[in-house]
Amino acid sequence: MSRFFATGSDSESEESSSADEITPKASGATFKQSLLLSDDEEDTKRVVRSAKDKRFEELTNLIKTIRNAMKIRDMAKCLEEFEQLCRAFIKSKNIVDKEGVPAFYIRLLADLEDYLNQLWEDKEGKKKMNKNNAKALSTLRQKIRKYNRDYETEIAAYKENPQESADEEEEKEPEESGSSSESETEEGDEGVSAKAFLKKKPEPVPDASKFLKSAKGSGDESSSSDDDEDAEDWGSDTVDSGSESSDEGEGKSSSLALVFLKKTQESEKSTEKKVSKKKKLKKKERLEEEIEEEGEEVEGGWEKVKGGAPMVKEKPKMFAKGTEINVPVVVKKLNEILQARGKKGTDRAAQIELLHALAGICNEHNLGQGILVKIKINIIASLYDYNPNLAAFMKADMWKKCLECIDEMLDILFENSNIFIGENIAEDSETLSISDQPFRVRGCVLTLVERMDEEFTKIMQNTDPHSQEYVDNLKDEGRVCGIIDRLLNYLENKGSTEEICRVYLRRIMHTYYKFDYKAHRRSLGLQGETKSEQDQEESESDDSAIIMDRLCKFIYAKDRTDRIRTCAILCHIYHHALHSRWYQARDLMLMSHLQDNIQHADPPVQILYNRTMVQLGICAFRQGMIKDAHNALLDIQSSGRAKELLGQGLLMRNMQERNAEQEKIEKRRQVPFHMHINLELLECVYLVSAMLLEIPYMAAHEFDARRRMISKQFHHQLRVGERQPLLGPPESMREHVVAASKAMKMGDWRTCHSFIINEKMNCKVWDLFPETQRVREMLVRKIQEESLRTYLFTYSSVYDSISMQTLSEMFELEIPTVHSIISKMIINEELMASLDQPTQTVVMHRTEPTSLQNMALQLAEKLGSLVENNERVFDLKQGIYGGYFNRDQKGGYQQNKSGYQRGGDQKGGYQQNKSGYQRGGYRNQNQGNY
Repeated sequence: MSRFFATGSDSESEESSSADEITPKASGATFKQSLLLSDDEEDTKRVVRSAKDKRFEELTNLIKTIRNAMKIRDMAKCLEEFEQLCRAFIKSKNIVDKEGVPAFYIRLLADLEDYLNQLWEDKEGKKKMNKNNAKALSTLRQKIRKYNRDYETEIAAYKENPQESADEEEEKEPEESGSSSESETEEGDEGVSAKAFLKKKPEPVPDASKFLKSAKGSGDESSSSDDDEDAEDWGSDTVDSGSESSDEGEGKSSSLALVFLKKTQESEKSTEKKVSKKKKLKKKERLEEEIEEEGEEVEGGWEKVKGGAPMVKEKPKMFAKGTEINVPVVVKKLNEILQARGKKGTDRAAQIELLHALAGICNEHNLGQGILVKIKINIIASLYDYNPNLAAFMKADMWKKCLECIDEMLDILFENSNIFIGENIAEDSETLSISDQPFRVRGCVLTLVERMDEEFTKIMQNTDPHSQEYVDNLKDEGRVCGIIDRLLNYLENKGSTEEICRVYLRRIMHTYYKFDYKAHRRSLGLQGETKSEQDQEESESDDSAIIMDRLCKFIYAKDRTDRIRTCAILCHIYHHALHSRWYQARDLMLMSHLQDNIQHADPPVQILYNRTMVQLGICAFRQGMIKDAHNALLDIQSSGRAKELLGQGLLMRNMQERNAEQEKIEKRRQVPFHMHINLELLECVYLVSAMLLEIPYMAAHEFDARRRMISKQFHHQLRVGERQPLLGPPESMREHVVAASKAMKMGDWRTCHSFIINEKMNCKVWDLFPETQRVREMLVRKIQEESLRTYLFTYSSVYDSISMQTLSEMFELEIPTVHSIISKMIINEELMASLDQPTQTVVMHRTEPTSLQNMALQLAEKLGSLVENNERVFDLKQGIYGGYFNRDQKGGYQQNKSGYQRGGDQKGGYQQNKSGYQRGGYRNQNQGNY
């Protein structure tokens, strides 16, 4: 059928429905007839549409919804509809494979990605979004970027010539859609028929409108954005066309041709209108982009406006023209600015600028340093308040401004000794005007500097420690310490004792963890490598040890708060331990008795205590005090939470143990990365100490059933090593220690030495110590001595006697050292032997039970405990509850000092006394033999 008959006028449809003569009916006429049928007939007649029409209509509707959501910046709705659009597009895959990806779909993807990128770059707009929209924006941006990778070529083609893509889309419209249209206002005749239908039958309006909207086969998506304007333009045309067609003869074919020609002209006009509108929109978009890029205002262009409180374009004048500027006027203006502080909608950046402008006015009019100091104090406080969230850290530009303001304020205080600042000065009694009396200003410089120090810590906590940014931020510590030193000098003259103690503690906290390499070189008699280093060393003041000693002793004497004194003691001990002053650190720790009540301290002090104990243990290890090192590190390492206890990170836990709020609090307690203690070095020191203590002890008590473990963690590592099915060369630090322990157990000190001290272990652990060579020599010596003890414990039953000369050569130790070790073992009754001085030999005594005797003793002990347990179970079944209570019944258990003794006159009962089981015979004092 010719496409001239695709659309008929309203008058034709009415004529065909009323006349009885048989005429060829167009599809449009059938469509009009269906609207005029009764309800019963309408239910029976259905319009069949192709799958392509249905699928494309679904996509068009979803795209329209997305565009509406884009207009109102509803990102959550955009995300939801985009996900539905993706699912609908997957359903249309068969049709898309045949027809190709529709142009309107590509256009939406390109426009949506550009729109999201524009929103993402608008920092101010993002801040004002609510939480759901901000989250949806981030999610949708990631999804659209990932999704658009499959359509890069189509999107690129569209972006190169968007006008051409739109025209192609419109050209396809009449071919694909046939008699259908996108909306009621698109086609003139349909608009008339709908109106006629509304006059006749108002009830089925929703069905008719729904049918009209769904009749579109392949909608022109681009018209959805201009829907309202097009409806107005096309409405008048449709009415005119309807009236013209009704005036001409009804039922004539010429009317159809006239209508068609009219529509062609109208479609051409509408196309021209759309093209002109699109050009205008493109022009506006280009203007907006130019304004954003250049930041200049273009006449007739668009200007971006911030949401929220209305912003004043011009800076408000600080004072009215002709106002006399004096101190009371400036104070009044200052109070006006400060009253807005903390209120909703206040622009904090603008408030800081106003305060800076006020300070400039004070300088211009020479109003005195008193009012200037007061304004500076408020500027610094406003910089701290710029981030309302306590957990957030200051941005770089604000941080620099803060340091500069504090430096400027300290400059004024040092230049003018007649300014007194104090928290106890009331606002009424402030003296800000220039007069004979000194200036009195309400405020506290120490509090501002303490807050600055806390902000510096937060900046370091929130910066990636492996980035260059961290190094750049760490360079600011020199300025922070310089400000603290200047304040320290100021408060020593004008501050109270309490304030001096507080600022001393701040200085100590920036000093205690730093190793003084220059003092270390001086103690070794070394000089700097270059002349500049030598000059710097000569010009420098006291060593850090002298500074720490002076500051800490002042706090010990003057401080009246427990916390500052505790922190000072711990920092002092840490500094002593770091510089290998073991005895001073140990004595200070023992005299302070901190270990008795440290559990009642607040978490930051407990973290400092843990760090100090760890440093004390590492110091003891460097000095060769292996047992002291092990004892100091035992509590931290045995917990398995060394990282968390030292404030160097959080372990993964269930939400039941720690909620989100607690996690935030714990993150604020973390120590900055540059203050961390190397956890691998710490574990290595602990495991090596445990090895040197545990292996000889295991060899001495090999068959002892009641042997206790010195280090559970070390035993766990040994068991892990034994469970491995294939033993290769050790790789990690733990594997090296386990391999060395196995070698030491056999008395092979050379293999043990090669596993503990090698190139890999040097890089990971030993080279991190200040005196690397001395530590390695100490380790070799300890390995030789403990290997000798292990060898004697393990193989003493094999020898009748052994020469000390042989032992000296075997373990490469001096004969006096060998003699000393063996003598100690004999005195402590660890080795049953005697020394023959003339021949320099060790004569073994055969008093140790053999392995068979040891096993028999163990079996007897286990059998005894088994019989006793069985009797208790039997008594419980009989209803006799004994064991833990004194019973008068015959056969019950009675508890005495020596343990549980079977009551009654029964013979052969088990009795245990205080002396236990003696070695060399299985008997007790009461002659209760088996």
